Amino acid sequence: MFPITKLQKLLLVFICLLTVNWIIFIISPRLTKFWSDLNLPIFLHAWNNTTTHSYPEAPLSSVVSPTETDLRIKEIIKKLDQLIPPRPFPNVNTTTSAAQSKVTVLNPRDTYCIGEQLDLLLEVRDHLGHRKEYGGDFLRARMSSPALKAGASGEVTDFNNGTYLIRYTLFWEGQVSLSLLLIHPSEGVSALWRARNQGYDRVIFTGKFVNGTSQVVSECGLTRNTSAELCQYLDTRDGEAFFCVKPQHMPCRALTYMTTRNREISYLTVEEKSLFHRSNVGVEMMKDLKHVAVSQCNKSEKIKDKCQIGMKIPVPSGYTLERRWITTFCNQIQLNTKEINGCLKGKLIYLLGDSTLRQWIHYLPKVVKTLKFFDLHGTGVFKKHLLLDAENNLLIQWKKHSFPFVTLQLYSVIDEGYIPMEIDRIPGDKNTVIVITIGQHFRPFPIDIFIRRAISVQKAIERLFLRSPATKVILKTENTRDMHANTETLGDFHGYIQYLTMNGIFKDLNVGVIDAWDMTIAYDSNNIHPPDDVIKNQITMFLNYIC
Repeated sequence: MFPITKLQKLLLVFICLLTVNWIIFIISPRLTKFWSDLNLPIFLHAWNNTTTHSYPEAPLSSVVSPTETDLRIKEIIKKLDQLIPPRPFPNVNTTTSAAQSKVTVLNPRDTYCIGEQLDLLLEVRDHLGHRKEYGGDFLRARMSSPALKAGASGEVTDFNNGTYLIRYTLFWEGQVSLSLLLIHPSEGVSALWRARNQGYDRVIFTGKFVNGTSQVVSECGLTRNTSAELCQYLDTRDGEAFFCVKPQHMPCRALTYMTTRNREISYLTVEEKSLFHRSNVGVEMMKDLKHVAVSQCNKSEKIKDKCQIGMKIPVPSGYTLERRWITTFCNQIQLNTKEINGCLKGKLIYLLGDSTLRQWIHYLPKVVKTLKFFDLHGTGVFKKHLLLDAENNLLIQWKKHSFPFVTLQLYSVIDEGYIPMEIDRIPGDKNTVIVITIGQHFRPFPIDIFIRRAISVQKAIERLFLRSPATKVILKTENTRDMHANTETLGDFHGYIQYLTMNGIFKDLNVGVIDAWDMTIAYDSNNIHPPDDVIKNQITMFLNYIC
């Protein structure tokens, strides 16, 4: 063996370096594909791509091979399409008329007893008095006793042949007024459904990019329907995507703030729009039967179990009496201050959603006097909110859900994260509680956006329960709002479809449900932000679930 000289050593090192580079060159595409196939979540500022190609107006998921979620979305939309079939009409006279329709009490009596059900048969007719042979009208049944500050929703069963069963459960004693509103005729419902799913462009997102002292704004959105170079903010695992037209001389990661405004666009015909004039929305159908008498009848109330997470929610889920919400499916306890403070001690509570859940964090200091706001130095009213009680080791945080978040007010996207991402960051334990609500900000967009997010949240909760089954999760459904506010974009019909969809997606999860939809009908709260009475009772229900 000859001795290895210094020159030979250098030559050997050079050959080794060439070999390593060659191996990396060969396997790097496979490594890229491997990481891509894992579908790991991507945080907003962790991945920024640009493209100069033109794409059709569609979400990210429609231009890649369909996933299990994509197929599930299509199946849900197919069922919704069957529930809301096309109902073309030659003129308004052939649509459902509240005045011409007939309501009949089944098995009428002079007096009813608490706990009994009052059934009505509704036969819908058009404006010419002709009996209709199909259903699909958007109706709202409610009973009330204003003197008792009492209210409850009624249950509507559509037989899909022009007849409906309207059922009221009589919860309290006294004179009870009955109401049945025709919110929209079936022809209007069909038009709203078609219009909703036609375009993603009803809202203009404007992003502000900040790089040092330079600031520039650019149009953004949920789709990439442009030939301009784009910044892409992608979550490949859940198929979520957001895009901005890339500003010149500005990196994509410089996106810092967002604001929105409505685009003046409509997918309804002139004839269809006439169905949503103020005088045609929410028309009373009860012409003769105004009220019924309800007596105690010495009936004993059935003993109910304590409210617990995982209980199935009936319709109606409760009623209001003297402004207090009383559940129909469980025994709701009125906790005193000492009990509330003891229950919340050591808790980490995360409120994830929209401004209807932000109302909670502003009301909670009235319930727990020791809670104080901690300023996180955010931007605007939609910054992250934090309540602390250091002595009792209690933390309550509200954070808005990510895109779409629709508001004229400027908000920061630096700490942006979709709710599934936020859930994945929470370790969870027996003292951790998560409350979730989505809905209001999704109404202006095609339903697939909402369904995808709901499924992603469901999967994130399932992952949470695998690592921490003791964590408590509460779903607050979206609530009703002003029925005359921009029906095509924001109307309660869209909210109701989302409410039904959400209930279907979450039905098998071990979560607690606060039925804000049913509650706001009972309170007759026609406001996107319900009054304090409603918020107080939502929080009381929340405390019953976790204490």
